[in-house]
Order: sequence, then C-alpha cells, then structure tokens
Amino acid sequence: MAQITNNVIYQLDIRLAYIEPPIWRRMVVSGQVTLFGLHRMLQVVMGWENYHLHQFIVGNTYYGEPDPEYDDRMKDDRRVKLQKIAREEGASFIYEYDFGDSWQHVITVEEIEPWTPNSLAPRCLDGARACPPEDSGGIGGYEHLLEVLRDRRHPEYKELRAWAGTHFDPELFSLQAVNSALANLR
Repeated sequence: MAQITNNVIYQLDIRLAYIEPPIWRRMVVSGQVTLFGLHRMLQVVMGWENYHLHQFIVGNTYYGEPDPEYDDRMKDDRRVKLQKIAREEGASFIYEYDFGDSWQHVITVEEIEPWTPNSLAPRCLDGARACPPEDSGGIGGYEHLLEVLRDRRHPEYKELRAWAGTHFDPELFSLQAVNSALANLR
C-alpha cells in the first residue's frame, strides 16, 4: 500500500449508487486537489452540468459550500485536499450532487502512487454508460425515462425524447470527449 506524501496520484473508482447496470468512471487525480476541484472534475467525467449543489460525505463529516443560513455543519470543500480525507487505498466516501434528485456517487480509492514527471492528471481511464440527464427526477425518474425511451409507442415518448435530447443514448460513454473536457479544466 502506497504511503501519503505531498506528491501522489490517486486512482479513483466512481460509481453512481443504486443504478443497474452501473454507471461508472475510473480516473486519476492529484492527491493535492481540493474537494471543490474534485467536484469540478467529477462534473466533467460523469457528464453533469453543474446546475445544483453538491457535498462530499466522509463518515459523519460534510464538505461543500458552507451557508450559515441553512447548515453550519458543512465544512468548506475549497479548504480540504483529497489526501486529507482519503489516506489509504480502499478508502471510500460519497459525493452527492443535486440534493433534490440526490445522485450519490460512491468514490473508492483504488491506488495511490507516487507522482512522476510522466504522471498525467486529471485523466479519465475508463467508464461505462451515460450519466442521467439533469433534473431527471432521481433514480425513479431516470428509470421511468429509460422505460419510455425503449418504447416509441409509449404516450410520453415524444415529450421525453425531446426533453432528453435526440442524441441522448444511455449506453454512450466517450473517453476521448471526457478527457478533452478535463484538459480544459487545467
């Protein structure tokens, strides 16, 4: 098991919880990335559009954008680095996006390796299936959308196909497109 030093690369497995077949990504990031920076990367690799609030849940600790008007237990995700909350391989935590739809992503540290001059991070290594469209109604709404899109004779087909977009394909994942978008974050 790799030990934490200042310059390490994390390989992360990201899985959208409670979805079958799974929607997942594998990526590498610097251990020095803040949780807010990781949030920005997760938006890109998963295919979200950053329209909603987010939080990281590590045990009983919550990291996100603090707002004393709503909840003073939220710690600022801009001040905490990944290597502080995930200190070893096998560690896992939750990334929740869109509190209304409650998309929970289980993030597991698969490997921690020393940084080398050839390290390229952030970078997506692999993945499967498209992320649900924004505001699709959580897991139940997304399952309904998929059911409707499988049946062109369904009474809601035209409406939901137009809403999801003519190019939405739940099986599509483009590693090249994700890595091009990640390169723009640097």
